[in-house]
Amino acid sequence: MSLVTYSGFPRVGLKRELKRALESHWRGDSNATALLDTARTLRQRHWQLARDAGVDVVPCNDFSLYDHVLDTAVLFDAIPDRYRPVFAENQLDGYFAMARGHKRGGHDLHALEMTKWFDTNYHYIVPELESGQRFSLSGDKPVAEFLEARTLGLDARPVLLGPVSFLLLSKTVDGSERLALLDALLPAYTELLTQLAAAGADWVQLDEPCLVLDLDDRARAAYRRAYAVLAEANGPKILLATYFGALGDNLALTNDLPVGGLHVDLVRAPAQLGPVLETLPPERVLSVGVIDGRNIWRSAPDRLLPLLREARARVGGDRLWLAPSCSLLHVPIDLTAETGLDPQRRASLAFARQKLEELRVYADALAGQPEALAALTAQQAMLTGQAGLAGVVDAGVRARLRELSPQITLRRSPYATRRVAQARKLALPPLPTTTIGSFPQTDELRKARAAHRSGKLGDAAYDTLLKQEVERVVRYQEDIGLDVLVHGEPERNDMVEYFGEQLDGYLFTRLGWVQSYGSRCVKPPVIWGDIVRREPMTVAWSSFAQSLTSKPMKGMLTGPVTMLQWSFVRDDLPRETVCRQIALALRDEVHDLETAGIGVIQIDEPALREGLPLRRADWPSYLAWAVECFRITAGGVRDTTQIHTHMCYSEFNDIIEAVAAMDADVISIETSRSRMELLDAFVRFRYPNGIGPGVYDIHSPRVPAPAEMGDLLHKALEVLQLDQLWINPDCGLKTRNWAEVKPALQSMVACARQLRAERELPI
Repeated sequence: MSLVTYSGFPRVGLKRELKRALESHWRGDSNATALLDTARTLRQRHWQLARDAGVDVVPCNDFSLYDHVLDTAVLFDAIPDRYRPVFAENQLDGYFAMARGHKRGGHDLHALEMTKWFDTNYHYIVPELESGQRFSLSGDKPVAEFLEARTLGLDARPVLLGPVSFLLLSKTVDGSERLALLDALLPAYTELLTQLAAAGADWVQLDEPCLVLDLDDRARAAYRRAYAVLAEANGPKILLATYFGALGDNLALTNDLPVGGLHVDLVRAPAQLGPVLETLPPERVLSVGVIDGRNIWRSAPDRLLPLLREARARVGGDRLWLAPSCSLLHVPIDLTAETGLDPQRRASLAFARQKLEELRVYADALAGQPEALAALTAQQAMLTGQAGLAGVVDAGVRARLRELSPQITLRRSPYATRRVAQARKLALPPLPTTTIGSFPQTDELRKARAAHRSGKLGDAAYDTLLKQEVERVVRYQEDIGLDVLVHGEPERNDMVEYFGEQLDGYLFTRLGWVQSYGSRCVKPPVIWGDIVRREPMTVAWSSFAQSLTSKPMKGMLTGPVTMLQWSFVRDDLPRETVCRQIALALRDEVHDLETAGIGVIQIDEPALREGLPLRRADWPSYLAWAVECFRITAGGVRDTTQIHTHMCYSEFNDIIEAVAAMDADVISIETSRSRMELLDAFVRFRYPNGIGPGVYDIHSPRVPAPAEMGDLLHKALEVLQLDQLWINPDCGLKTRNWAEVKPALQSMVACARQLRAERELPI
């Protein structure tokens, strides 16, 4: 019978227990023992859940207190020297210093860079390496967690990020070649594999997601070198895991590697099954990723069963493993907690637990069990019936899509003309200051929102509290001298969920949490039907805030690509079609804001780069519709209306032309963790419009000194023209507290004034 397994599980817990334990520890309210106890409880609970779902082999070492790539760097002692004094004092503090920064006990450390994990909304910590880097096995986390699982009577498989992908996902601080470090790294991997074998591990999973990317000859040679060395380690058999795309032209390379098994993603790339089966080396195990690890819909048996039967006929049941396409890190844990969902909608959903249960049913069906075959027949009938449910199709929005023309994407005048009109209307000083949008969401605000949702706080009282908070934020910004203000977004729970709740076609979960980074969790809404805006969503709050001040007030919207990327998207329409529906809804909101007198409108697109396909050949088509959707949203507004956008944790070098094609008047970007390195993209391509490179990292509790911000601004002016430069944080301030925000923003405004004074500009 085919074996049922998976490659990773959500870490945060059904009720975000890990988030609460982490933040309690960071505040100093609980010690390391309490944090590690919570982590152990979650690991063991999730293993038991998987066993109850019918899984044969569970993964271990997929759990992390912050990030699995950071874990790998620490495991192999790839710790930059500046963090070592903190590690020497306390290992856990050193680990979190690399993730979040550290400013106490005489230490003042920035966090390592953070960027998106391939094309997902998960962020990983980027290891920092240099020429001559030494590696050594440091710690026993993979072995300890394997033994922990074995003690519970589980058949477990350790999971590690493979050595070549680890290097390719890292950065070198001296410009040296990352893959030149491979020979220094491999002995540490070899030592670990030997320890795992001694502990009793039969298999180890080495994740090499970079095998689905475009690879050059040097990278291919690195794979051959790495796995030739690892095959000599006398370690467990290796399951080489790929995901997020097709092996494509790397299939022959993969077949040459001396490994015991191969995992492939048949959700993102079902067409690769044929070539994989044709060329699979004899006796190699094939793990087929057939259940979507990145979306929440139940699988379609009429599509999936033929694939599985073909695979089983070619490799046999004993060599065929059934698994999700990738780690289940990207989906919520358990649908049974969602008791408030419409039963008809709920029937078509599957979270992590349900996905494992589905795999068990497929394995049993392949073995000919009548009950399993009947269950899959019923599931297919249910899914077929979903298409006829009310709300799946909206005739009005379908008609608008058919009538779209290129004219809808255009601004009225080119940027040079708009810039003059906006300068005249807004009357901003040189080097204008602003923030990205949100201000701290205090405990009081969160408690009030929860009370309002539960009916314990009435509409009028809640509205009064929110207005008081908006006024407090506006007065604070005026007092410190910011130039373009925001209302602080106290009414918003999440930058996607807030809008989705006001649009037809979305549904929402109660505990559908997914980790974004560290303790930061999001609850992606679910797009199940056509997207329609019935009434304005933000106009009342922006208008109220503008009434409090004579300074420009930004209207704040989440852009269509980000609304798409950060949702669980229906799978019965092309993604670009869904994105155009969202763009039309947001376009209506933009024009209503303009009519209400809001002269600056920010349309955030932090996920634009995230959505870029992994293969360059697929980039042009994606960028064409993604840019088009942004321009649909912003198109047609007056020249005097200034359109901003924001992007974070993105490498812009490869897409700078597309960013320029969006034709926003001002773009703000994250640059503080990279110390302005991301501005290198703007050296090659002279971006014509306004740019606000972030001058401090809001994802860290560390408050930068004024001189530090000043240094970053001077670096920015080495690349940008003075009349282009805006001054802002690198992201919204929602996750920070006021004690951190106040000194940071005051320093930022002071730096702007100092820079104006240096250049003899109006202050």
